[in-house]
Amino acid sequence: MPDRAHGKPLPGSTDRQHDDHVDAFRARILAAALPNVAFDGWTTRLMREAADAAGLTHGEMRLAFPGGILDLVDYFLADGDRRMEEALSRRDLGALKIRERITAAVRMRIEVDLAHREAVRRAVTLLSLPLSGTTGPRALYRTVDTIWRAIGDRSTDFNFYTKRATLAGVYSAVTLYWFADQSEDFANTWAFLDKRIEDVMQIEKAKASLRKAGEWLPDPLGLIGRLRYGRG
Repeated sequence: MPDRAHGKPLPGSTDRQHDDHVDAFRARILAAALPNVAFDGWTTRLMREAADAAGLTHGEMRLAFPGGILDLVDYFLADGDRRMEEALSRRDLGALKIRERITAAVRMRIEVDLAHREAVRRAVTLLSLPLSGTTGPRALYRTVDTIWRAIGDRSTDFNFYTKRATLAGVYSAVTLYWFADQSEDFANTWAFLDKRIEDVMQIEKAKASLRKAGEWLPDPLGLIGRLRYGRG
């Protein structure tokens, strides 16, 4: 048998076939792990037992998740992003206003994991610990970037970063609220989401007003230059 724990492709297989095999390993381990995460948490032991339950060797487990349990958690969150993106692709987002698109996307990201709320909560808890390194921030960025792209954002200027930073704050707050929400069908979470989006839109309106007002104001640097050098 080839040294699959070091990522070497199977004999006679292409890189794509090898990647497909590895992704299948990941999916099988995650499926076997999810029913027990609520009780056991995201632990190395959980991952080993999930691999056993999925009929995989520990070498195949290490091939699937060379970074250990953090890789499994990251895969779980990335899979949620993928499922959200697929669900949004089936909706007519073009008929919605931008705030409605954002609201729908954030809600969809939460809804795809309604059955795994405790698994998400434990994932967020684990990724908030120092030992998780940059896995948490990278996962959050991937989620908000996927949301913006899924609703049609094509910005490449400074707005690209401000949009994602703003949405990261909204998504994080709404997710934390959802963890403790006991209302029927999470009605309070969706109301909280609407309020946060409304707050963001008000800020954007204020910024737009300031930019418009700035068009009628003198350039401060230009004014200083004229005063200093006597021009104009």
